[in-house]
Amino acid sequence: MSLEIENLRIYYQTLRGDVKAVDNLSFKVENGEIMGLAGESGCGKSTLSNSLILLKPPMKYVSGNVTIDDEPLPIHDFKGMNKFRYKKVSIIPQYAMNALNPTQKIGKLISDLLENHGTSFSTMEKEIKERFKIVELKEAVLDMYPMELSGGMKQRVVMVISTLLNPSLLLADEITSALDVSTQKAVSRMIVEFRNRGFVKSVIFVTHDVSVLYQIADSIMIMYAGKQVERASTETIVKKPLHPYTKLLISSLPEVGIKYSENPLKGIPGNPPELLTPPNGCRFRSRCPLAYEKCMEEPPLVEVMPNHYVACWKVENAND
Repeated sequence: MSLEIENLRIYYQTLRGDVKAVDNLSFKVENGEIMGLAGESGCGKSTLSNSLILLKPPMKYVSGNVTIDDEPLPIHDFKGMNKFRYKKVSIIPQYAMNALNPTQKIGKLISDLLENHGTSFSTMEKEIKERFKIVELKEAVLDMYPMELSGGMKQRVVMVISTLLNPSLLLADEITSALDVSTQKAVSRMIVEFRNRGFVKSVIFVTHDVSVLYQIADSIMIMYAGKQVERASTETIVKKPLHPYTKLLISSLPEVGIKYSENPLKGIPGNPPELLTPPNGCRFRSRCPLAYEKCMEEPPLVEVMPNHYVACWKVENAND
């Protein structure tokens, strides 16, 4: 087991009260697994990924347990996390192209990271150059400043830096959102390559674009308003989703070779709930075409089929 999360709550402190961004979340990521994490903006997916490596105000840990490689991960302890960052858990941030210090050359950035974790550039120089080759970067990049690199090159540099210490878990947070389609595919394939080569044990790939996950993920977890609503294999989520929200999310995606006139895209009516004061019961009920009285109660996450989990009263009671 690479990662296990139990009843995790991560809120945002505001003057009006706590925003319940991640609310009682539990799931596991196995060694070797690439798990996609999808949902609308504001559903809590980036909050989750950031809390697992760098939880800082206004984010706050409320409750829950996180274990990585059978060892507790003290996400609530900023200093205590220092020995885990980059070694056990690492991240390619959402704005990776702006994450590099513009005043330092790439080689210096890498050297500083390695020294902070008890090793040196000279010790790992051969490995660094080998990984640059894998992501199709020339050695000359080590002597360049970030401003001299294209967006795609900076993205690949961050990928190398984030995985140099072979972390157990890599968090890839919306890393394809600012890239053109061809670069998106290249970066996604590199994530798979890094997993296959053992540079990382497992990956949580955060995105709002399920079509990207269909290419690389083994499983997908769908979040809505801070909650997990469905989790299953990628093929199941894309081809046989059960939760009403997942179905609407999938139906909003364009299909290759299908004309709009033949199958118009469908939007999801309404807006997500306010997470300062989330509604009782199912948080999707105000937008759900299947909502009924029972939805005033919060549905539990149930394994409706092997490795297929859904939080929906209609789905749970479908065979009653």
